Amino acid sequence: MSGHSKWATIHRKKGEIDAARGKVFQKLAKEIYVAAKSGTPDVNSNASLRMVVEKAKAANMPKDNIEKAIDKAKGAQEGENYETVRYEGYGPSGVAVIVDCLTDNRNRTASLVRSTFTRSGGNLGTAGSVSYMFERKGIIVIPSDYDEDQVIEASLDAGASDVETVNDTYLITTPADKFIAVKDALSAMGVQEFLTSEVSYVANNEVTVDDEAKEKVYRLVSQLEELDDVQNVYDNLKEE
Repeated sequence: MSGHSKWATIHRKKGEIDAARGKVFQKLAKEIYVAAKSGTPDVNSNASLRMVVEKAKAANMPKDNIEKAIDKAKGAQEGENYETVRYEGYGPSGVAVIVDCLTDNRNRTASLVRSTFTRSGGNLGTAGSVSYMFERKGIIVIPSDYDEDQVIEASLDAGASDVETVNDTYLITTPADKFIAVKDALSAMGVQEFLTSEVSYVANNEVTVDDEAKEKVYRLVSQLEELDDVQNVYDNLKEE
């Protein structure tokens, strides 16, 4: 399955994530707010909200922050709306990039995303131009402290499609609709630490580029993630 090394190395970049923790929490709060406002603000009956909350927990977002975002949705006025917008394009060396945004001003967001691509030597494409290369999957990464046979049995019985040991972690991949069931099964097994826990877009085929191009792609992704309207960035760059 493509994307293995990328997801398995997330925990090694924790220092980089910590440096921007405030921005990460701000974006997660917005995502929680939108999920809660678009359905019932109850994680037990709103699957979309549950998925976002699990993602926030894995990012060590404080429980109070999560509850505040949900409470805000409960008392939100009709005018407080965010629009979901997706941009697709190519970065340096033809690396496919998907940019998911939540915005209250589509024109502003489009301009910022377009200029970021252009400055980095990439270009925006049309809707659907690269998303066909990706598949929505659940990604769970846990430390390899747990018994391997138990992790494999619990994961596969709950519907996981793959379990692999990578860099002192277990990387569990699930169909998007089996993510919650697998996460619950692992929790019931006794797993308490989740390094990554989210439904994401994973490239079906990754591309290999030289080190110089790789740094340019990293720079593009980093600059996109710095934009307040950008929630998630996905690419098909192969990590080696």
